[in-house]
Amino acid sequence: MDLINNAGIFIYPLAACSFIAAFITIERLLALRNSKVMPKPMVDALVTGDLEKVESSMSSVSGRIVSFYRERQPEPEALNAFARLEVSRMERGMFLLEVVIGAAPLLGLLGTVTGLTQVFGGFSVDTGLPDPAAFIKGIALALNTTILGLAIAIPALAAHAYLMRRVESLAARISVGVECLTELKKQSQP
Repeated sequence: MDLINNAGIFIYPLAACSFIAAFITIERLLALRNSKVMPKPMVDALVTGDLEKVESSMSSVSGRIVSFYRERQPEPEALNAFARLEVSRMERGMFLLEVVIGAAPLLGLLGTVTGLTQVFGGFSVDTGLPDPAAFIKGIALALNTTILGLAIAIPALAAHAYLMRRVESLAARISVGVECLTELKKQSQP
């Protein structure tokens, strides 16, 4: 509790960074589940080339791609463009994690500089000694904001790395699915 109390005014932007990082991480973990991107029945249908068994579902990325394929019978370039659009949607909000990764340590550094300014500003001109209360408060602010900034940025960095790797992996799966759809279209044309 002292960590939060001694962070001064910097606790508010640091708390906002923490909330944003937690929200985006949880939301993306839920959104990037296999059932929301490429459910098992869809994978099986793409592998066997039998899409008639699978209903077009707007609740998954691959379902939206198959729906687009069925409704428009697009050229391969258009299908690839639509798939890229869906992949970019999977990255929604990830830039906010990048902002938190950069902003949280900088806010901690700003708190550190502010705390050190308080420490050095608390020296008495007459005695040359610091005011003990200002000294303790300044050091506490300096150290606590640094700790909080890093404690927010490090997990956000780990979450960002994991989520980006997950998006890349799912994008590769989607790319294979699009190739399967392209091959199906070539086979159906006379």
